[in-house]
Amino acid sequence: MATQTHTGTTIATEDAIATIAVRDLKKARRFYEDTLGFAPADSEDGEAVTYASGGTRFFVYQSEYAGSNRATAVTWTSRDVDGVVAALKERGIRFEHYRFPQMRLEGDVHVAGNMRAAWFKDLDGNILAIVSA
Repeated sequence: MATQTHTGTTIATEDAIATIAVRDLKKARRFYEDTLGFAPADSEDGEAVTYASGGTRFFVYQSEYAGSNRATAVTWTSRDVDGVVAALKERGIRFEHYRFPQMRLEGDVHVAGNMRAAWFKDLDGNILAIVSA
């Protein structure tokens, strides 16, 4: 099978930023900053904000289409999913419980072999996840 050689620019070598649409940026900022503990890395005239998360970033912006995605919007990896879940529960986060084949639920954490994962929603219903690293 022949391999293709790419010349020029390709997005495969560029960083990606998760993008989350919200209805009310002011309320969303309180959620992402006060509840989840993120600090803004950049803000664009009250229309959007970028947050640093580990060595990556994610972008939150106001949109009439907020919360319309029914799939996971952002996934964070963690070496201590249970610890993160416990800390977020203390801040009032309610976790989603799904029925996945081959997974069992331990409290709010879905478990399959060595993988541990938990899902929750932001104020607009965007689905956010924490998965074992």
